[in-house]
Amino acid sequence: MLNGAFGNKSSTLMTEYASLLGDAVLRHRARIAEQSARVEAELASKIKSEFIANMSHELRTPLNTIIGFSKLLTDHNRRKLPDADIVEYATLINDAAGHLLSVINDILDISKIQSGKYTLDSREVSIEEIIQACTNSFRLMASEAGVTLAPKIAFDLPMARGDSIKLRQIFTNIISNAIKFTPRGGTVTIDAMRANTGGVTVLVRDTGVGMSADEVAIALTPFGQVDGGRTRWREGTGLGLPIAKALVDLHGGEIEIRSRKGEGTEVAIVLPSRNTVLTVATNEPQSAQSARTL
Repeated sequence: MLNGAFGNKSSTLMTEYASLLGDAVLRHRARIAEQSARVEAELASKIKSEFIANMSHELRTPLNTIIGFSKLLTDHNRRKLPDADIVEYATLINDAAGHLLSVINDILDISKIQSGKYTLDSREVSIEEIIQACTNSFRLMASEAGVTLAPKIAFDLPMARGDSIKLRQIFTNIISNAIKFTPRGGTVTIDAMRANTGGVTVLVRDTGVGMSADEVAIALTPFGQVDGGRTRWREGTGLGLPIAKALVDLHGGEIEIRSRKGEGTEVAIVLPSRNTVLTVATNEPQSAQSARTL
């Protein structure tokens, strides 16, 4: 009887101990979850605050330029302006309006992409022509920045299937970033070659400031800024790379960023061949096909 009573007591103690241990584990997990949620909320709040501050700056700067120089032009009847000044003011207004439109378009694009309402107008396109057009449009910017722009396009690039406007946006965002973050005297190289899978591989390399792995993750986050302060040395919305990545994904491709601090950055984009895209589109459910309009 004593052994039986002792055994029952021991079993009860073990049950109580297990219950207490389980409660302790649950409380510990709850604290960890609460702490993690608090950190995520603080990070989201910080990103939101930085985004609002940066957007305010990005929108006000071109608006102030437009308002200021247009005011000078409206005073032309009272104070005659030289023709050279009129042309200069109109050029500054046009540039500021273009920048403002670009910021607004980026915000609208990322909103559509995140809501799943973004579609592609896919057809057979020449990646060579798209890269050549992008390179030519950046020659003046690169020259003024003191950066050498060096395109290297293979002669045997296959045709691809995609949205030519969106593909150009991908390369525009990436090349623009490469030039902006490359100091004077540096080089930006654009290599386009046939991929082993039959598609196209495009490598955009720069000799710029480079990024750490954590900074790459931030740069790929919508509205994320590697240097989010108002005094950052290069301006931007923090949407260029996220939009480029989203558009590459919509084309069924892959994007990879390899970078090291002080050594520059390489962005590798692999786009599938037109045959691969057509096969995938044919086998996809109707809803998926209509979403990508392939």
